[in-house]
Amino acid sequence: MDLTKFNDSSILITGGSGSFGRHCVRTLLERCSPRRLIVYSRDELKQYEMAQEFPERRFDCLRFFLGDVRDRERLEQAFNGVDYVIHAAALKQVPAAEYNPFEAIKTNILGAQHIIEAAIRQRVGKVVALSTDKACNPANLYGATKLCSDKLFIAGNSYVGAGPTRFGVVRYGNVIGSRGSIVPLLLERCRAGRVPLTHPAMTRFAITLPQAVEFALRSLTDMEGGEVFIPKIPSVRVLDLIEAIAPGCEIDVIGIRPGEKLHECLLSRDDSRYTLDAGASYVIQPAFRFWKGARWAEARPVSDDFEYSSDTNGWWMSRAEIEAAVDGYTASRARTTEPGMAEQPVQAALALASPRLGRAQ
Repeated sequence: MDLTKFNDSSILITGGSGSFGRHCVRTLLERCSPRRLIVYSRDELKQYEMAQEFPERRFDCLRFFLGDVRDRERLEQAFNGVDYVIHAAALKQVPAAEYNPFEAIKTNILGAQHIIEAAIRQRVGKVVALSTDKACNPANLYGATKLCSDKLFIAGNSYVGAGPTRFGVVRYGNVIGSRGSIVPLLLERCRAGRVPLTHPAMTRFAITLPQAVEFALRSLTDMEGGEVFIPKIPSVRVLDLIEAIAPGCEIDVIGIRPGEKLHECLLSRDDSRYTLDAGASYVIQPAFRFWKGARWAEARPVSDDFEYSSDTNGWWMSRAEIEAAVDGYTASRARTTEPGMAEQPVQAALALASPRLGRAQ
């Protein structure tokens, strides 16, 4: 993908010191020349670590803003003169959201509304919000807050009026090797010779961090405003993942946790009436009277009963791909010594180990 279209533009990433934000910053700095690239987050330690990785003497376009998406006034200050916003900030842990529902609502829902209002008032050009498979037919509070957030961002296009701001959403599956994901957990647990499994039949969608960043940036440039973009990605059987990471370990079947699904869904049958097949991705169109969708004139509608679920997906990660990805992950971790740099070789290795991921099937 050509990222030079972002040259001389001002880009802000909420949650910019997290896994996605860090890799997105690295990608943009390597492949284009933005006028300003703003990391907006509330974690001063992670911002400090990023500043060591990207020193000012080499990356003078980079800015670090401390702030919370719950603070609308701070967002309005930060959005001043910004052309593009990538909204990656969220409370993402399912158990934490179940136990602290008000906090998840404040960040994931009210924070979304604050971003929409601040972007419109500051006349930001485009805003893309990151969603999750858990927002499709949600079974837990985290998924419900992200579905609400998605609806807010899509509806935000109705509030713009004659202004230039446009909003879109990117929805994808589990990011392999990101902080808090199953791969680091299994690697840690397998040292004791026992690993947990919630259900032997459980499946998940899988995407690497470089592919997630690439897809978000492509969607940001392609969007007309109002779309939900869903990449075509492979599924993985959790049992296969465990057997690749922890061969020979005892498996403790612990049962599905509250709010957890057996299979993940990115696109429901109810969405299919508005969904287009755009080759490497699906595009859910907004149900707006003013929606034109000229950008997607060549895309074909999916069937009315179409559903994109991890158990019925026709594209699966092979055992060899899983093992290669895990080998690359562990080798990269072993070579990494510099603080704040761990994710770069890890995700690069994952991308190289699974070259088919992210290609249109």
